[in-house]
Amino acid sequence: MTAQEFIETLSLFKNEKELNKAEKFFKGNDGITKSFGVKFGDVFNMAKEFSAMPLEEVNKLLDSDFYEVRMGAVSIMDFQARNKKTTENQKKDLFDLYLNRHDRLNNWDFVDRAARSIIGEYLIDKPRDILYKLAYSESPWERRTAIVSTHAFIRKNEAEDTFAIAEILVHDPNELVNKAVGSWVREAGKKDKKKLHDFLTTYVKTMPAVTFSYATEKLDAELKLYYKELRKAK
Repeated sequence: MTAQEFIETLSLFKNEKELNKAEKFFKGNDGITKSFGVKFGDVFNMAKEFSAMPLEEVNKLLDSDFYEVRMGAVSIMDFQARNKKTTENQKKDLFDLYLNRHDRLNNWDFVDRAARSIIGEYLIDKPRDILYKLAYSESPWERRTAIVSTHAFIRKNEAEDTFAIAEILVHDPNELVNKAVGSWVREAGKKDKKKLHDFLTTYVKTMPAVTFSYATEKLDAELKLYYKELRKAK
Protein backbone atom coordinates (compact mmCIF):
# COMPACT_ATOMS: atom_id res chain seq x y z
CA MET A 1 0.00 0.00 0.00
CA THR A 2 1.50 3.30 -1.08
CA ALA A 3 0.61 6.97 -0.72
CA GLN A 4 0.21 7.24 -4.47
CA GLU A 5 -2.24 4.33 -4.57
CA PHE A 6 -4.28 5.94 -1.81
CA ILE A 7 -4.47 9.27 -3.64
CA GLU A 8 -5.35 7.62 -6.95
CA THR A 9 -8.11 5.58 -5.31
CA LEU A 10 -9.41 8.58 -3.39
CA SER A 11 -9.63 10.57 -6.64
CA LEU A 12 -12.27 8.13 -7.87
CA PHE A 13 -14.66 9.58 -5.28
CA LYS A 14 -14.28 13.24 -6.25
CA ASN A 15 -17.46 15.27 -6.11
CA GLU A 16 -17.65 18.93 -7.19
CA LYS A 17 -20.14 19.66 -4.40
CA GLU A 18 -17.39 18.93 -1.87
CA LEU A 19 -14.83 21.37 -3.29
CA ASN A 20 -15.53 24.17 -0.80
CA LYS A 21 -15.16 21.94 2.24
CA ALA A 22 -11.59 22.99 3.06
CA GLU A 23 -12.58 26.64 3.28
CA LYS A 24 -15.36 25.75 5.71
CA PHE A 25 -13.05 23.87 8.06
CA PHE A 26 -10.01 26.11 7.77
CA LYS A 27 -12.05 29.33 7.64
CA GLY A 28 -9.72 30.66 4.96
CA ASN A 29 -6.84 31.25 7.41
CA ASP A 30 -4.54 28.46 6.29
CA GLY A 31 -3.37 29.81 2.96
CA ILE A 32 -2.14 26.42 1.75
CA THR A 33 -4.81 23.79 2.18
CA LYS A 34 -6.90 22.85 -0.84
CA SER A 35 -10.01 20.74 -1.12
CA PHE A 36 -9.76 17.43 -2.98
CA GLY A 37 -13.55 17.26 -3.28
CA VAL A 38 -14.27 13.99 -1.45
CA LYS A 39 -16.92 13.34 1.21
CA PHE A 40 -15.79 12.69 4.77
CA GLY A 41 -17.36 9.25 4.75
CA ASP A 42 -15.42 8.24 1.65
CA VAL A 43 -12.16 9.50 3.19
CA PHE A 44 -12.70 7.45 6.34
CA ASN A 45 -13.74 4.34 4.39
CA MET A 46 -10.64 4.58 2.22
CA ALA A 47 -8.44 5.10 5.28
CA LYS A 48 -9.87 1.93 6.79
CA GLU A 49 -9.07 -0.01 3.62
CA PHE A 50 -5.52 1.36 3.66
CA SER A 51 -5.07 1.05 7.43
CA ALA A 52 -2.07 -1.30 7.03
CA MET A 53 -0.10 1.34 5.10
CA PRO A 54 3.54 1.66 6.25
CA LEU A 55 4.23 4.85 8.15
CA GLU A 56 6.81 6.04 5.64
CA GLU A 57 3.98 6.13 3.10
CA VAL A 58 1.60 7.77 5.57
CA ASN A 59 4.26 10.42 6.08
CA LYS A 60 4.12 11.17 2.34
CA LEU A 61 0.36 11.73 2.58
CA LEU A 62 0.99 14.33 5.28
CA ASP A 63 3.01 16.34 2.74
CA SER A 64 -0.12 16.89 0.65
CA ASP A 65 -1.78 20.29 0.51
CA PHE A 66 -5.15 18.58 0.08
CA TYR A 67 -7.25 18.49 3.22
CA GLU A 68 -8.81 15.08 2.53
CA VAL A 69 -5.45 13.46 1.82
CA ARG A 70 -4.04 14.64 5.15
CA MET A 71 -7.24 13.59 6.91
CA GLY A 72 -6.79 10.20 5.28
CA ALA A 73 -3.26 10.02 6.71
CA VAL A 74 -4.43 10.97 10.21
CA SER A 75 -7.29 8.46 10.00
CA ILE A 76 -4.93 5.66 8.96
CA MET A 77 -2.76 6.49 11.96
CA ASP A 78 -5.83 6.49 14.20
CA PHE A 79 -6.96 3.07 12.93
CA GLN A 80 -3.49 1.68 13.54
CA ALA A 81 -3.31 3.09 17.07
CA ARG A 82 -6.69 1.58 17.95
CA ASN A 83 -5.82 -1.85 16.51
CA LYS A 84 -5.28 -4.36 19.32
CA LYS A 85 -2.57 -6.06 17.26
CA THR A 86 -0.45 -2.91 17.10
CA THR A 87 2.75 -3.41 19.09
CA GLU A 88 4.21 -1.00 21.63
CA ASN A 89 7.02 -0.14 19.22
CA GLN A 90 4.51 0.63 16.49
CA LYS A 91 2.53 2.83 18.88
CA LYS A 92 5.74 4.71 19.68
CA ASP A 93 6.34 5.24 15.95
CA LEU A 94 2.79 6.60 15.55
CA PHE A 95 3.31 8.85 18.56
CA ASP A 96 6.56 10.20 17.11
CA LEU A 97 5.12 10.72 13.63
CA TYR A 98 2.14 12.66 15.00
CA LEU A 99 4.39 15.00 17.00
CA ASN A 100 7.09 15.36 14.36
CA ARG A 101 4.57 16.31 11.68
CA HIS A 102 2.28 18.41 13.83
CA ASP A 103 2.88 21.30 11.44
CA ARG A 104 0.71 19.35 8.97
CA LEU A 105 -1.97 18.66 11.58
CA ASN A 106 -3.02 22.27 11.51
CA ASN A 107 -6.71 22.27 12.27
CA TRP A 108 -9.03 21.20 15.07
CA ASP A 109 -10.44 18.13 13.30
CA PHE A 110 -7.02 16.60 12.60
CA VAL A 111 -6.28 16.87 16.32
CA ASP A 112 -9.66 15.58 17.44
CA ARG A 113 -9.47 12.64 15.06
CA ALA A 114 -6.35 11.12 16.55
CA ALA A 115 -4.90 12.87 19.63
CA ARG A 116 -6.65 10.61 22.10
CA SER A 117 -5.70 7.32 20.46
CA ILE A 118 -2.16 8.19 19.30
CA ILE A 119 -0.94 10.54 22.03
CA GLY A 120 -3.17 9.99 25.05
CA GLU A 121 -3.44 6.22 24.93
CA TYR A 122 0.31 5.87 24.44
CA LEU A 123 0.95 7.96 27.56
CA ILE A 124 -1.45 6.05 29.82
CA ASP A 125 1.40 4.27 31.62
CA LYS A 126 4.15 6.83 30.92
CA PRO A 127 5.25 10.30 32.07
CA ARG A 128 3.05 13.00 30.58
CA ASP A 129 5.51 15.90 30.52
CA ILE A 130 5.14 16.25 26.74
CA LEU A 131 1.51 17.37 27.16
CA TYR A 132 2.55 20.22 29.43
CA LYS A 133 5.22 21.22 26.93
CA LEU A 134 2.59 21.24 24.18
CA ALA A 135 0.28 23.32 26.36
CA TYR A 136 2.87 26.12 26.25
CA SER A 137 3.47 25.82 22.50
CA GLU A 138 3.05 28.79 20.17
CA SER A 139 0.90 26.57 17.94
CA PRO A 140 -2.81 26.49 18.86
CA TRP A 141 -3.04 23.00 17.36
CA GLU A 142 -0.33 21.67 19.65
CA ARG A 143 -2.08 23.34 22.58
CA ARG A 144 -5.33 21.69 21.50
CA THR A 145 -3.54 18.33 21.31
CA ALA A 146 -2.41 18.82 24.93
CA ILE A 147 -5.97 19.02 26.25
CA VAL A 148 -7.70 16.65 23.80
CA SER A 149 -5.16 13.88 24.48
CA THR A 150 -6.30 13.78 28.11
CA HIS A 151 -9.55 12.18 26.97
CA ALA A 152 -7.67 8.88 27.16
CA PHE A 153 -7.03 9.49 30.86
CA ILE A 154 -10.62 10.55 31.50
CA ARG A 155 -11.76 7.21 30.09
CA LYS A 156 -9.59 5.60 32.79
CA ASN A 157 -11.27 7.78 35.45
CA GLU A 158 -8.23 10.05 35.72
CA ALA A 159 -9.10 13.75 35.66
CA GLU A 160 -6.06 15.37 37.24
CA ASP A 161 -4.09 16.07 34.05
CA THR A 162 -7.13 17.43 32.26
CA PHE A 163 -7.71 20.07 34.91
CA ALA A 164 -4.01 20.85 35.27
CA ILE A 165 -3.64 21.48 31.54
CA ALA A 166 -6.94 23.35 31.46
CA GLU A 167 -5.52 25.76 34.05
CA ILE A 168 -2.61 26.48 31.72
CA LEU A 169 -4.95 27.07 28.78
CA VAL A 170 -7.94 28.65 30.50
CA HIS A 171 -7.18 32.14 29.12
CA ASP A 172 -5.87 30.99 25.75
CA PRO A 173 -6.30 33.57 22.95
CA ASN A 174 -7.51 31.02 20.39
CA GLU A 175 -11.23 30.22 20.28
CA LEU A 176 -10.68 26.64 19.09
CA VAL A 177 -8.47 26.00 22.11
CA ASN A 178 -11.09 27.64 24.33
CA LYS A 179 -13.74 25.26 23.02
CA ALA A 180 -11.51 22.25 23.66
CA VAL A 181 -10.77 23.37 27.22
CA GLY A 182 -14.46 23.79 27.94
CA SER A 183 -15.34 20.45 26.37
CA TRP A 184 -12.77 18.40 28.23
CA VAL A 185 -13.20 19.93 31.68
CA ARG A 186 -16.89 19.17 31.19
CA GLU A 187 -16.06 15.53 30.44
CA ALA A 188 -13.50 15.31 33.25
CA GLY A 189 -16.07 16.81 35.57
CA LYS A 190 -18.26 13.77 35.07
CA LYS A 191 -15.49 11.77 36.76
CA ASP A 192 -14.58 14.35 39.40
CA LYS A 193 -17.33 16.84 40.20
CA LYS A 194 -15.31 18.53 42.92
CA LYS A 195 -12.47 19.39 40.55
CA LEU A 196 -14.96 20.82 38.06
CA HIS A 197 -16.56 22.89 40.81
CA ASP A 198 -13.18 24.16 41.97
CA PHE A 199 -12.14 24.98 38.40
CA LEU A 200 -15.35 26.85 37.63
CA THR A 201 -15.32 28.72 40.92
CA THR A 202 -11.73 29.85 40.37
CA TYR A 203 -12.06 30.93 36.74
CA VAL A 204 -15.77 31.59 36.29
CA LYS A 205 -15.34 35.36 35.99
CA THR A 206 -12.26 35.38 33.76
CA MET A 207 -12.54 32.43 31.36
CA PRO A 208 -13.73 33.17 27.80
CA ALA A 209 -17.48 32.97 27.27
CA VAL A 210 -17.20 30.00 24.92
CA THR A 211 -15.12 28.06 27.47
CA PHE A 212 -17.73 28.75 30.14
CA SER A 213 -20.54 27.73 27.80
CA TYR A 214 -18.95 24.40 26.88
CA ALA A 215 -17.82 23.64 30.44
CA THR A 216 -21.31 24.13 31.93
CA GLU A 217 -23.31 22.73 29.03
CA LYS A 218 -24.31 19.46 30.72
CA LEU A 219 -24.88 20.76 34.25
CA ASP A 220 -28.39 20.68 35.65
CA ALA A 221 -30.34 23.92 35.26
CA GLU A 222 -30.03 25.03 38.88
CA LEU A 223 -26.25 24.55 39.02
CA LYS A 224 -25.76 26.18 35.63
CA LEU A 225 -27.74 29.21 36.84
CA TYR A 226 -25.59 29.35 39.97
CA TYR A 227 -22.41 29.66 37.93
CA LYS A 228 -24.00 32.15 35.54
CA GLU A 229 -24.93 34.39 38.49
CA LEU A 230 -21.45 33.95 39.93
CA ARG A 231 -19.96 34.96 36.58
CA LYS A 232 -22.04 38.14 36.48
CA ALA A 233 -21.36 39.11 40.09
CA LYS A 234 -18.95 42.00 40.60
